[in-house]
Amino acid sequence: MTIAEQASGTQPHPPLRTPHPDVRIAGHAPAHTPAGHSRRSPIDTAAAVPVLDVTIPVYNEERDLEECLRRLHAHLQYTFPHSFRITVADNASTDGTLKAAERVARELREVTVVHLEEKGRGNALRKVWLASPSPVLAYMDVDLSTDLAALGPLLAPLISGHSDLAIGTRLTRNSRVVRGPKREFISRSYNFMLQSLMGARFSDAQCGFKALRADIGQQILPHTVDTAWFFDTELLVLAERCGLRVHEVPVDWTDDPNSSVDIVQTALADVRGMARLSKDMVTGRIPVAELRAALARGPLPAASRSQEQSPGGSLFGQLVRFGTIGVASTLAYLVLFYLCRNLMDPQLANLLALLTTAVANTAANRRFTFGIAGNSDVARHHFEGLLVFGIGLALTSGALALVHSGALPGGTTPDRWLELATVTAANLAATAVKFLLFRLWVFRRRPVPANAPEDPAASEASLPQASDPTTEMAQS
Repeated sequence: MTIAEQASGTQPHPPLRTPHPDVRIAGHAPAHTPAGHSRRSPIDTAAAVPVLDVTIPVYNEERDLEECLRRLHAHLQYTFPHSFRITVADNASTDGTLKAAERVARELREVTVVHLEEKGRGNALRKVWLASPSPVLAYMDVDLSTDLAALGPLLAPLISGHSDLAIGTRLTRNSRVVRGPKREFISRSYNFMLQSLMGARFSDAQCGFKALRADIGQQILPHTVDTAWFFDTELLVLAERCGLRVHEVPVDWTDDPNSSVDIVQTALADVRGMARLSKDMVTGRIPVAELRAALARGPLPAASRSQEQSPGGSLFGQLVRFGTIGVASTLAYLVLFYLCRNLMDPQLANLLALLTTAVANTAANRRFTFGIAGNSDVARHHFEGLLVFGIGLALTSGALALVHSGALPGGTTPDRWLELATVTAANLAATAVKFLLFRLWVFRRRPVPANAPEDPAASEASLPQASDPTTEMAQS
């Protein structure tokens, strides 16, 4: 127990630990939803624990912390209709941040302090959130760049059960943002990469204004590993892959000119984080299929299921991801062709190089370009992918045969660089054909037959639902 907790009379955090996924916490609604239902149970706002726990992660923020805490406390006290707590997560500050937090906590009983020996916003949020007894968890940056008027709309969908996570976004048409062009460009570029390369559907990964239901957090937070700024992205991507609903709130946001965040280094770390997260999901370190089975909201009625589960996303996003995978496959193909060509004739070298990269290319496009996870239809996809591979083989083999047919002046034998140029051009043509066949044939979602038996889960989804608790909360 910190000095602040002793003075304020609030209960200390329990020991920081990773709970078992089946643990239920007082006041939490169960994370699992009966099949076919589209929302969670509403949060029990009459529970003995604070309904909301807002975490402020800080590192050397002595100057701004007290004003932030008093302003946030006053806003919650007069606008939030339920009990709340503000947790200052001091992650290894070396100035007077901890003393400033404890000084405020002695005066405001809803403020408590946790001191961590390790640095990193992700580390602080994960540990504090996993230990919190509150059913709704939120965080915001200490500078309060986001207008607090957005806090109510952020929390209401979580309390009602309509959504699982909620984020503030600075990148929608209704957001009002004041910041420099450099930060604007980097932020938009990063979120464009997330949407194009990882199929993300949320618009703003890095806005320091987020909330989630604790019953969901207990299940997915233990699978996050980033200790710094990429934590936000990791949490959101994982939530979407698990079939959770992410609610977005347009915010009014004013840049803090005194921010100590190195945006270039943060952006580079985020790109490395994207690569690591993709690897973790592909290799199974993060059990996405199991989490999705436990947490995903029920399916829509049969008429809408094929659209809900439609793989991929926009044509432009698919093209970007397909092109990125294609560049990597082409480079790998050229390397393999060049190495095999030193040991065998060009046609056999082309066959081996193209076959090796075709299998990997089909698997990568299945997962990333068209968003298909799990083992359903994987054998059919690879079989049809090999048929598409046959078309590419015919194009590249035909181009090589043409080069070696004596078409060159004087009947000279083409050198290796001409062979490489030829197979590269043929491979590019084969790539365009491959994308069309992948999109329109191999990975196209087969429609559900009209006379197919209805899935019981889907049948439940078509039943009338209760009125939305969000509306009831607003009326009360």
